[in-house]
Amino acid sequence: MMPILTSAAASDQQNRAAAIAAGVTGLRLKFPGEERFVFKDLTLHVQQGEKVLLLGPSGSGKSTLLQVLSGIIPSLVEVPMRCEERIQPPSWGFVFQDPDTQFCMPYVDEELAFVLENLAVPQNEMQGRMGEVLEAVGLHMPELHVQIDTLSQGMKQRLALASVLLSNPQVLFLDEPSALLDPEGREQIWETVKKISPDRTLIIVEHRIEEIAGFVDRVVLFGPEGQLLGQGTPQEVFSTYQSELKEFGIWYPGVWEHYFLSPEGEALLEPVPQDAQASSGTTLKLLELSRFKGLRHGKPVIKIEQASVSPGDFIAITGPNGAGKSSLLLSLMGLLRSEGTYLLIGEPLDDRAPGRSARKGRWRRNKRDKHVEQAASHIGFVFQNPEFQFVAEQVAEEIAFSLRLEGLTEKLVAERVDDAMLTFGLEGLNHRHPYQLSLGQKRRLSVAGAAVLNKPILLLDEPTFGQDAVNTFAILQVCEKLRRQGTSIIMVTHEEKIADIIATHRWEVREGSVVSQRRTERGERIRRLAQEEGNR
Repeated sequence: MMPILTSAAASDQQNRAAAIAAGVTGLRLKFPGEERFVFKDLTLHVQQGEKVLLLGPSGSGKSTLLQVLSGIIPSLVEVPMRCEERIQPPSWGFVFQDPDTQFCMPYVDEELAFVLENLAVPQNEMQGRMGEVLEAVGLHMPELHVQIDTLSQGMKQRLALASVLLSNPQVLFLDEPSALLDPEGREQIWETVKKISPDRTLIIVEHRIEEIAGFVDRVVLFGPEGQLLGQGTPQEVFSTYQSELKEFGIWYPGVWEHYFLSPEGEALLEPVPQDAQASSGTTLKLLELSRFKGLRHGKPVIKIEQASVSPGDFIAITGPNGAGKSSLLLSLMGLLRSEGTYLLIGEPLDDRAPGRSARKGRWRRNKRDKHVEQAASHIGFVFQNPEFQFVAEQVAEEIAFSLRLEGLTEKLVAERVDDAMLTFGLEGLNHRHPYQLSLGQKRRLSVAGAAVLNKPILLLDEPTFGQDAVNTFAILQVCEKLRRQGTSIIMVTHEEKIADIIATHRWEVREGSVVSQRRTERGERIRRLAQEEGNR
């Protein structure tokens, strides 16, 4: 039975609720079919106007908590939960981890107009409003009637924030809004958020904390089981909970520097030549490109004049959002048509130009499928959006699927799956559906499914986004292990530490072209060491 409140007590409760923008008391939540609670008796309240950062390892329930505080759970997503009290803001906006889940309309202008129409904005004012908000988030588009699915993920993330800002919400729930952005874009997004935030409440989930550590009022720290470890100002949390931050692999200021000084970090950076080249001195090129173009709808979206990739190369592909980095990987995989010379393990991928007749349309599709199949026999591929490659209904089966296609015995499949689950921090999730994982867990699953195949070439599109520190380092250690075995790693990344310190080569992409290729300092040291060993 509900307690009976006196008028004074009821008034106090109303005043307290009025000062709280969002909150839960005694929250207990567990996903269907799971034994473990995501949250058990969690109490958290956010005051009006407060800026709060939710920090914790991947899979600790941060994104789920945002959805509970906003009311998405259980109103729109039915998840068994119970709490003594839940305060939901009347005016709120939500930027999701995956921007593709955010959009209602197929075109940029239609997406923004949809928001403005719901706000009864006169049609003659819409174009101006759209231009202002796109300028604020750094999405520069001369033409707005553009299909959203042709944008890069980083551009989509800016569009998602723009559409939310148009509704002028009092509470903003931001679930890693800068995860897919280049450094300039991250700075611009957070400057925009700071600019519009003085009178708003912000509840943020973010792994990249350098840009916002001095901006938020409070940091709430969670452990891997969703337990509340502590909270306070950023300075208090980062000084008081240093051991917990390190133990659970949570991002904190200086974590890269600490990692590079650790035995694991020192081993990762050791200039060890790849086994294949160091032992045999082979000069085999795994990839050779000349006057290469990747095409979308018949138009070049990425161009590279000349390039080659050797066994044991670790190539970081960098550049601003929308420059063509993902298009380069898709073209190498045969998922986009291409022109020019493309040699894969010395074999040409010919006849890639399309036919003209309708009858040849079927032939063109079959030809493209054949080239994807040919590329897949030598290349492992990880999409920017991990959900694009899931085919199984359980995590363990997702990893096993590719191994079975390779003809491995069930005993060997089981061994490889168990090893991958442990390596990529997925232990205990064997029977979970891939779509029920956190974004960071989905990403690790997609990397695991490609890495276990031990292909000569591994293409990875932003494999570390959405990851906590410990899993970022685990992914990099797997990549380095494969590199030393002779695998060529080609990774799209916005992480400067990976591009400048860990990779052996760096390719810069701008405005649809690879504009520079250089060997990093580490790559140069490895090259010299390989030469010395070859001369012995």
